[in-house]
Amino acid sequence: MFKSKYDVIVVGGGHAGAEAAASSANLGANTLLVTMNLQTIGQMSCNPAMGGIAKGQIIREIDALGGYSGVVSDLTAIQFKMLNKSKGPAMWSPRVQSDRAQFALKWRELLEKTPNLDFYQDMVVGLIVENNIIEGVITGLGNKIYSKSVILTNGTFLNGLIHVGDKNFGGGRVGEKSSTGITADLEALGFASGRMKTGTPPRVDGRSLDYSVMEEQPGDLNPGKFSYLEKIKPLQSQTSCHITYTNSRVHEIMANSFDRSPMFNGSINSTGPRYCPSIEDKINRFSEKDRHQIFVEPEGLNTVEVYVNGFSTSMPEDVQHSAIKEIKGFENVKFFRPGYAIEYDYFPPTQLKLTLETKLVENLFFAGQINGTTGYEEAAAQGLMAGINAVSKVFSREPLILTRSEAYIGVLIDDLITKGTEEPYRMFTSRAEYRTLLRQDNADIRLTEKSFNIGLASEERLAKVVDKQNKVKNFVSFFEQTSFDLNEVNEILGSVGYDPVPQKGKLAKIYSRPNIKQEHINKLKSVKNYISENALDVDVLEQTEIQIKYKGYIEKEKNNADKLQRLEDIKIPDNFDYEPLASLSHEAKEKLNKIRPSTLSQASRISGINPSDISVLLIKMGR
Repeated sequence: MFKSKYDVIVVGGGHAGAEAAASSANLGANTLLVTMNLQTIGQMSCNPAMGGIAKGQIIREIDALGGYSGVVSDLTAIQFKMLNKSKGPAMWSPRVQSDRAQFALKWRELLEKTPNLDFYQDMVVGLIVENNIIEGVITGLGNKIYSKSVILTNGTFLNGLIHVGDKNFGGGRVGEKSSTGITADLEALGFASGRMKTGTPPRVDGRSLDYSVMEEQPGDLNPGKFSYLEKIKPLQSQTSCHITYTNSRVHEIMANSFDRSPMFNGSINSTGPRYCPSIEDKINRFSEKDRHQIFVEPEGLNTVEVYVNGFSTSMPEDVQHSAIKEIKGFENVKFFRPGYAIEYDYFPPTQLKLTLETKLVENLFFAGQINGTTGYEEAAAQGLMAGINAVSKVFSREPLILTRSEAYIGVLIDDLITKGTEEPYRMFTSRAEYRTLLRQDNADIRLTEKSFNIGLASEERLAKVVDKQNKVKNFVSFFEQTSFDLNEVNEILGSVGYDPVPQKGKLAKIYSRPNIKQEHINKLKSVKNYISENALDVDVLEQTEIQIKYKGYIEKEKNNADKLQRLEDIKIPDNFDYEPLASLSHEAKEKLNKIRPSTLSQASRISGINPSDISVLLIKMGR
């Protein structure tokens, strides 16, 4: 029934599993995606949106590497917004509101069109491991399916337990059963496990809401997109979201029923996401606040179902309803389904290598919430990298490991493997020390060539990046070498509050001023002619502006990254023995033995490792 032996088996069809299966198959590996329900591949379990602060950068990186999340998001988007435009470009973050149903359908369609990819619907209940090497999986129907590598992307399904007030029942998502067996197998192999919690808000009937008393949140006037592919076009029409707020009456109703909340009565002991807390947690922790923001998000174009973002809760259904109807615009609300919390198993990611392969079992990879992360984007990024590196391992190729100065994906994986996490990990721009380099606008420049070299990104993608780079380089040179017309420039300077300049100079000097924007500089006759003659698009104009205005910041970060790269280039052998090094503290030896860093740079980021410890290792390495 099954091929004699697959190259890669992917367990789970969520965002991590879908990206893992796509990258593996597109790299030429015979791949099998095993999931409990083929109808929910790429399902948006929580809010119907992709991207956001730092997460939008990750989606653009996935797209630049040849993954599908950006393409699926664009093809099913109903609204696009670029967040943080009032700040510098390092903070700009794209976000799309998606049609939930169409999102999952498009994911399945793209996967079914992918060569080398088979599908099978069943629960994986066990692993086949011989001499600490993965050999395949065992399904609930008793099938043994053999493979050279396995990627586990189980999401919230591992021994999932759903809570609604004092009721709880097994499930990985409402209406779907949990996955059993894998945790026990992994623990028997020596893996440490833990429990985490996440939650989701009630879904309501949009026909029962009064939008007229809410704040409308339309999309951008000139919407962008995630994918760098030319054939993917921006939205032509958009759907609005809305904002409303909780109030003291909502807080009072919730607080009076805290004794019925599984979060407070001891039913839930696991750790939830710090940066996306439930409404009862927010009311409890921030009791001084008299209101909290609620985002009213449509689930799609052809449904009246609405996602109440900001009202995640596991309170009893009657308390949820009593409280939510006190929110402005929700007075006559009707529930489609209540909110709930879910607890699930995860495995601390310090048990992985930077390739996402486990240290204990060869050719076994973990990706997504099994590693303690939260969010579609973080899961998809791990799935993509696990798929790439599983194929690299099977075909004896060099792995793809992104550094912290190359991608947010590099920051994500390095944080997980080097520092671990005891709460659901979420990406923020503040986690990246080189965020000026890791902008959403240059993900293609940073990553496409790397992906092309391993056989994932297409020639079309690479050609587009090379063309963009050349056009930007030439346009920057034009500004640095071209003198401006004094009258033209002084007219523009005066329009934005600057004093006139007394003599001619180069255009770049004028463009680098903070208040001189693209729309101002493009009015100059010489600039307008250059843009027209060279058919420059919006991406080139934006990239050129950033390169000129932030040149000093970019060069400074590049220099810092280059210094760090020197430590990154010093490899630590897999079997390196730290015990004979008398100058290393006991704590340093303990942590180095636990994490087993692959480079001196990674070792320097481990909590508890001091500069003196790195000096000892430098001397030992002969540096």
